[in-house]
Amino acid sequence: MATTAGTAPALAAAPNSLRLPGIVLGVGLGGFLDGILLHQLLQWHHMLTSTNHDRIGVKYYDPHTVSGLEMNTLWDGIFHAVCWIAVLVGLAILYSRVTHNRRSVWGSRVLWGWIVAGWGLFNLVEGILDHQILGIHHVRGGPYQAWWDAGFLILGGLLLIGGHLLQRSGRPLAPEGALGTEPAGDEA
Repeated sequence: MATTAGTAPALAAAPNSLRLPGIVLGVGLGGFLDGILLHQLLQWHHMLTSTNHDRIGVKYYDPHTVSGLEMNTLWDGIFHAVCWIAVLVGLAILYSRVTHNRRSVWGSRVLWGWIVAGWGLFNLVEGILDHQILGIHHVRGGPYQAWWDAGFLILGGLLLIGGHLLQRSGRPLAPEGALGTEPAGDEA
């Protein structure tokens, strides 16, 4: 299929159609990974475990007491609900933007790059907001919490950069929404 001058701008702009759904999916999935790994499996923190030292005056709920753990678990659940909504919204946006050959889009470096970038964005925003500005929890409390928090931010930055590079290495979607079978600008 020959690419004409009239379709070249559509092909060049096509990766943008995956940017928003990819980032929203990445934010939701990154939040799920954070909540499942750090909150539940490793039990390093919950949403309100550092409110005894926070910067906004939230009541402290000691996670080592039943009532404190109940309140922290409630807020972890609210956090997971927001992550779930982000994943559903990301899927809905993706579904609305990719109307042909939907199965193929899941193999797209463009989509996965934006998902990884979204995960990095989640780490950066959550790390700056919850760990630094609000101080409601830290990655792992204790004498080295600043290092754990810095590592979380560094990981977020690396994911954002890595995701951006990955999506740039992918092929764009064709104008009708199907995964492109030839790179943008190729002439047949």
